[in-house]
Amino acid sequence: MTEALLKIGELAARAEVSARTIDHYTSMGLLAPAQRSAGNYRLYNPADVDRIRLIQNLEAQGVPLEEIATALNASHPRDMNEILARIDDDLKNLQTVTEAAPVEIHGLLNIISTRVHSLIAIAMHIPPDIPIL
Repeated sequence: MTEALLKIGELAARAEVSARTIDHYTSMGLLAPAQRSAGNYRLYNPADVDRIRLIQNLEAQGVPLEEIATALNASHPRDMNEILARIDDDLKNLQTVTEAAPVEIHGLLNIISTRVHSLIAIAMHIPPDIPIL
């Protein structure tokens, strides 16, 4: 049995955000209504709650909403092995830079490394059924 579509207020309540946030995300292309009701209300999929949480997690990590929209709306998902290999190379490069860097900037590089690891952790927890627009 599938869940019923949600009006904007219902989606906002479930996602613990304001209706204004839903409007903003929709205007940026981060969310898209599944359909319109007979009364012309926008109706959203219940899975959009997870999508909103993902957007907020990425934004909290410093990823701009424009970049999140671009990534979520990519029409051709790339091979996960290629992505993980690139991340692995980037982390190795960061480690090399950290080892060779002056002691004064080690703190900054450690912050960057922590942020990268946080983003990877978020990415690994993205549910596979989040609808891609």
